[in-house]
Amino acid sequence: MPGPVLAVDQGTSGTKALVVCPERGVIGSGSAPVRPRYLPGGLVEVDPAELYGSVVEAGRRALAQAGEPVVALGLANQGETVLAWDPGTGEPLTDALVWQDRRAETVCAELAPHADELRYVTGLPLDPYFAAPKMAWIRRHLTRNGVVTTSDAWLVHRLTGAYVTDAATAGRTQLLDLDRVDWSPAALDVFGLSGEHLPQVVDAGGHFGTTTVFGGDDSSRRNGRGNGGEIPLTGLLVDQQAALLAQRVTEPGGAKCTYGTGAFLLAHTGSTPRRGTSGLVSCVAWRLGGQTSYCLDGQVYTAASAVRWLTDLGVISGAADLDPVGSAVPDAGGVTFVPALAGLAAPWWRGDLRGSLTGLGLDTTPGHLVRALCEGIAAQVVELADAAAADLGAPLTALRVDGGLTRSTLLMQTQADLLQLPVEVAELPDATALGVAAVARLGLDPSLTIDEALPARRPAAVYEPRISAGEAAERLAGFRAAVATLLDRAPV
Repeated sequence: MPGPVLAVDQGTSGTKALVVCPERGVIGSGSAPVRPRYLPGGLVEVDPAELYGSVVEAGRRALAQAGEPVVALGLANQGETVLAWDPGTGEPLTDALVWQDRRAETVCAELAPHADELRYVTGLPLDPYFAAPKMAWIRRHLTRNGVVTTSDAWLVHRLTGAYVTDAATAGRTQLLDLDRVDWSPAALDVFGLSGEHLPQVVDAGGHFGTTTVFGGDDSSRRNGRGNGGEIPLTGLLVDQQAALLAQRVTEPGGAKCTYGTGAFLLAHTGSTPRRGTSGLVSCVAWRLGGQTSYCLDGQVYTAASAVRWLTDLGVISGAADLDPVGSAVPDAGGVTFVPALAGLAAPWWRGDLRGSLTGLGLDTTPGHLVRALCEGIAAQVVELADAAAADLGAPLTALRVDGGLTRSTLLMQTQADLLQLPVEVAELPDATALGVAAVARLGLDPSLTIDEALPARRPAAVYEPRISAGEAAERLAGFRAAVATLLDRAPV
């Protein structure tokens, strides 16, 4: 089997890179921070140069730690983050509007009469979370110049000069025909984007160009030593679908949840799209060898970002405090936290809502707040799992999980308790990078099967429910009542 591959996961708050060897596993890793700007009115933006710089820095650090050449590069991306840029020079023309950004609500309100049509064609509800409303907003308010795309197309162009996006990322725009897996003229027309020069939609694995940006000095680049030389880019996949692949959810019925900046539950639905009625998104999981797999997708907008919010308030000093602080009390003490700090996503799709914190008293401690936050995140994931089961027509039997917050025993046990199912934690939290490493390997060697390209899956831990179904239902009822109060109070 060919040698190691460099897998780069460009995320919201940072970029993680792994050098993955098929025999020895992860032999090098590197990371670099990204600092989005959270502005009043639900605006979230980031300097594109910071995105690109973090990719180069993380990749170089991983290669330096590995100390040996790689045979291919895979790149995962945030999905719905967009910017305008000059295709001639590669220079950004705007800041990047991050997936959490809500400024395109005005576009969505104007296009509300087309919501049902868009949902049927693209599988996605009309919401500023997706790329097309942001792209239309940029064209209306910032610039008509250059091209406007998701961040992956710009990063790939900077790395290789190619102008492509993988089918799953294209599916996050609300411009992709879900059945044909190509740009939809009808959707483009609705958003006023018919004249745009969009990137070519490609498989997740293939030869997309080469890059030398991860190399060290000229000598190392020529000889292919250490920091890489000329590396072919052979893998592209949006982040959550890459994690779904890494968790080996490759057949209908399985589901995974990634706990990162947000929490994202995906359930595989097979070779045809399933347009459910429970509020989940129907989208492309990946296209490999010209064959498309589909999935259902549900989102919790704030998970680690809610932990950061609690940290910024001084309640805890960081995510590592979740377990010791939360374990200082036996329960949430009657506190209910709906952490809709960037709105409620699936299955409600009310991005205009704000979070709520109720049941506070003079006896409320930081531990109660931490437990209430963990319950609030976990309860939203239960809503997504229930919606997936309804659309699939069968209950889930377990949930495979990954991401940085899976290090919290308190959160994972709370998830198992409220879900009333086993929660299987991935051995490595960096499932997205491992998934894009697999598609890079498939792009390099199409004779491989998906199973051969993926690393062996060994759960690091399995959390079983420790409370009764009745107690879980009672705690969920309290959360749902708090959500209902928010829905009743907010204007539609």
